[in-house]
Amino acid sequence: MRAPGARPGEAEVHVLWLNAGLSCDGESVALTAATQPSVEELALGALPGLPRLALHWPLLDYASGPQLGPDDFTEWFRRAERGELEPFVLVVEGSVPNEAIKEEGYWSGFGNDPETGQPITTSEWLDRLAPLATAVVAAGTCAAYGGIHAMQGNPTGAMGVPDYLGHGWRSKAGVPIVCVPGCPVQPDNLSETFVYLLYQLTGQAPMIPLDDNLRPAWLFGETVHEGCHRAGYYEQGEFAATHGSDRCLVKVGCWGPVVRCNVPKRGWINGVGGCPNVGGICIACTMPGFPDRFMPFMDEPAGLQGTPPAGGLYGRLVRTLRGIALHNVEEEPEWRRRGDELTSGYEPAWRKGSGHG
Repeated sequence: MRAPGARPGEAEVHVLWLNAGLSCDGESVALTAATQPSVEELALGALPGLPRLALHWPLLDYASGPQLGPDDFTEWFRRAERGELEPFVLVVEGSVPNEAIKEEGYWSGFGNDPETGQPITTSEWLDRLAPLATAVVAAGTCAAYGGIHAMQGNPTGAMGVPDYLGHGWRSKAGVPIVCVPGCPVQPDNLSETFVYLLYQLTGQAPMIPLDDNLRPAWLFGETVHEGCHRAGYYEQGEFAATHGSDRCLVKVGCWGPVVRCNVPKRGWINGVGGCPNVGGICIACTMPGFPDRFMPFMDEPAGLQGTPPAGGLYGRLVRTLRGIALHNVEEEPEWRRRGDELTSGYEPAWRKGSGHG
């Protein structure tokens, strides 16, 4: 079905948005704030030379309606599974729970199987659709690396899409998994990634450039610190001792020197806002090691506690930390992986043999 006002024969790229993972739907909400380009511009084909996006997204699907019942929306996913949608991009929002460790029931699902009447789990949808997708986009840190739901002690065995499909996975078009992290994702980072993929799919751009953690390289090539307006104070050794200061925030918990994120430069909505721009510390939400490798939040980053903020000495020590920490924080915790055993360190409150009913 074409978008309102679409011309017969006009090219469309279908986007199947699977928000069945463990998430807060933050990426869906964030995308509504995109301005460069906006969701409307993508859906209505307002960008010259590019096909329009046919969005099958829980927040917006112009091709579905209540008159056809609640299963009308999921029918698009079944059509893709039957090979009736070409091309399509699969967007995954939320981390992927490990159903192999669930003895009964399931962790998360999306729609019911019409043959069995049983829920279709998130991992089942990935198994069905990923091999047929032209590209797979992991939207937000939960989908990219596991995020909050995959932290130590979680009972779900949650992981990111690359952990589930494999970091070396390629789509049928040879495109790696594209991870656009953030908690939530910066709106324009996600919409701009869609634009690049459209250029690539139409033969107007080369393979999307990704870094070692599958992030768009042009969006995540620099650290928060490199784009922060407070960086001059850092170089001068002037550090905030409390929140509310206009000085560098490292000593009150900012991880900006080692975090790859463009929010200080790009802002949040239409160039305005962004964590350090409005006095907030960077808690590293775009990084594979988030949140485990960056807690406790609001504390001075590990390795710098007790160091006096004396001139250039502290700045040199932070630069040393950056070199040491970059490698460590760019890695996910080892328990975020597939398998039939829960390795996150979760201990049930009620154990067998404890005497409790």
